[in-house]
Amino acid sequence: MALAVCTGCGIGDGIDMEHLMQVAGEEVDGIACMKHPALCSEEGIDHLLRLVRDAGADRLAIAACSPRVKSEQFRMDGVYVERINLREHVVWVMEPDDEDTQMCAEDHLRMGLANLGAISDIHPYIPEQVHSDILVVGGGLAGLTATLDGASAGYRVHLVEKSDSLGGYAGRLYKLMPALDGHGELREPDTSVLAEQVLAHPEVEVYLDSTIGSISGEPGNFLVQLENGKETSLTVGSVVVSTGWKPYDATRLGHMGYGLSPKIKTLEEFEKHSKREKIPDRVLFILCAGSRDEAHLPYCSSYCCSAALKQALYVRERNPEAQVYIIYRDIRTMGFQEEFYKMVQSDDAIFLTSGVVDSVSPDDARVRVTVKDSLLDEMISLETDMVVLATGMVPSSTEDLQLQYRLGKGLPEIEYSFSDSHFICFPYETRRTGIYAAGTVRAPMDLESSREDGAGAMMKAIQCIECVKRGEAVHPRAGDLTFPELYMDRCTDCKRCTEECPFGAYDEDEKGTPLSNPSRCRRCGICVGSCPERVIGFADFSINSVSAMIKSIHVPDEFEEKPRILVFVCENDAYPALDAAGVNRLKFSPYIRIIPVRCLGSVNKVWISDALSHGYDGILQIGCKPGDDYQCHFIHGSELTEQRGENLQETLETMMLEPERIRTRFVEITDYREIQKIINEYVEELELIGPNPFKSL
Repeated sequence: MALAVCTGCGIGDGIDMEHLMQVAGEEVDGIACMKHPALCSEEGIDHLLRLVRDAGADRLAIAACSPRVKSEQFRMDGVYVERINLREHVVWVMEPDDEDTQMCAEDHLRMGLANLGAISDIHPYIPEQVHSDILVVGGGLAGLTATLDGASAGYRVHLVEKSDSLGGYAGRLYKLMPALDGHGELREPDTSVLAEQVLAHPEVEVYLDSTIGSISGEPGNFLVQLENGKETSLTVGSVVVSTGWKPYDATRLGHMGYGLSPKIKTLEEFEKHSKREKIPDRVLFILCAGSRDEAHLPYCSSYCCSAALKQALYVRERNPEAQVYIIYRDIRTMGFQEEFYKMVQSDDAIFLTSGVVDSVSPDDARVRVTVKDSLLDEMISLETDMVVLATGMVPSSTEDLQLQYRLGKGLPEIEYSFSDSHFICFPYETRRTGIYAAGTVRAPMDLESSREDGAGAMMKAIQCIECVKRGEAVHPRAGDLTFPELYMDRCTDCKRCTEECPFGAYDEDEKGTPLSNPSRCRRCGICVGSCPERVIGFADFSINSVSAMIKSIHVPDEFEEKPRILVFVCENDAYPALDAAGVNRLKFSPYIRIIPVRCLGSVNKVWISDALSHGYDGILQIGCKPGDDYQCHFIHGSELTEQRGENLQETLETMMLEPERIRTRFVEITDYREIQKIINEYVEELELIGPNPFKSL
């Protein structure tokens, strides 16, 4: 083992580096040490390489800046590198040349060395055979785009479509809006051209009139059974789900007259009508028909306004003498479609007004529509030959995927039943690793966005296959080479790991024994936190490695009046917030000792007991904000931490300790001032409570 200490960025000015290296020698016999004023410089890297080579070390501790920076410079093949954050978490936030600051730096060094000594050698999980074929479910615009992009990249793609033709909703359109600038004439649909390219591509296999019988396995080895009149089995590496949408059920819009007369149609029905039938002299469009309405669809479907404007031009092109009325709550046209809206608005025969439809009354001759709260500031009544309801977009159910996962047959859904993981920056990800949602099954969107979505989802599907070949995790811990290893001799079949894993990485047999699918795992460690028998661990993140860190420091006795507070911080939001506090030179109590964890949900009760027994005066857990307004990067890790709070209170009661000795707080990544306040106020509170009585044992 070797240690390299950086004295740059003020680190050497704030703490005694010679004594720090002396502590390292006391902790690890024969450790090779060096210091340098700029480890990340070319000269510093040369010194690092020489240190590792001369010491024959395969494990290196670097005591310097945050592991969130300079990661490329300090990556070494064949050497496990442990980053000890002395800059952002000690020197930049604590008083220089202070006894307590020095003790904090030394304890963080001890914890880093303890972790380095406790971890196992990392051997990635790589299946014996990884299949590179990709399955695309759904032959609409997103599915066709994904298929063609995947095949063009050299991957064999299997496209499954339940109907007898390709194209989906886009294939049934009469016309498309003008090109991206929003000006000019309506365009002819090009979906059929895309479908022909897919059918002609040598790397594409198309299955029409086919559905999914089942999908089992894991990324790199998904076994797919098709139902298409014969037994068809496929083995694929990843899956793109682009099963599209269906219109909101207009029969539920009786107050708008739907079902009372053939003169009242939906956007989809009028699209078909415009291709073949005579266009009437007066057509009225009602936008947000059932949308943005808590009784129906509470969201905006984003495409309806533009689709209605396009159909208004159908009327004017097919019947130049026709008049068009558009009643809207708000016009929402995305991106360049705003220019299209202005073009439609300039037609004097198209009358637009905001308003609330009060009644729709059809008779044999016409349909009377009354509108209140209009721009004319009065109740208006319009007679029209036809009413078109711009109904919203409802995602298709993914239950038809028939996933053989313990946690369900379809993709987990967020609000409004869309199949989205709720990863803000990674929209194609789902909570089923290797299975990516594209197009309107993921979120409401227009045609151009569906094209982009299909391409993006296919890119992620390809990336997943290549990661499996290297034994790497995908987002959020992209590149992680560890995987959960289970020591089944201790397993009691309690099912907590299978129930709490947010990604369905565990199945179970008939006895309830967990069956791990390592390539499904996102390496969040929630199963580590869930297991009461300490069965599950990662090579570099286990019960033993974190316990070794906890126990490595010397806790002063009660007479020294120097409390010790253990702070578990989630690596996704809390740790970056701490780094930002360091960059802004916000002051923290030197009594805290920080241990980063993969997710707050990965904290095991054993670590809490170990810390309290060792004499820590308090334990502060800081993680991502749960709930709909923000997100835990591992879906519900923060919520699980809250749910486990009762068990932690039982631990405190058993040890006869005050409930305040454990506290959980949640922050956003930008809450660096808030995290300073949380930590310092908690330290002050514990000083009032007094020392942990276990200090004297």
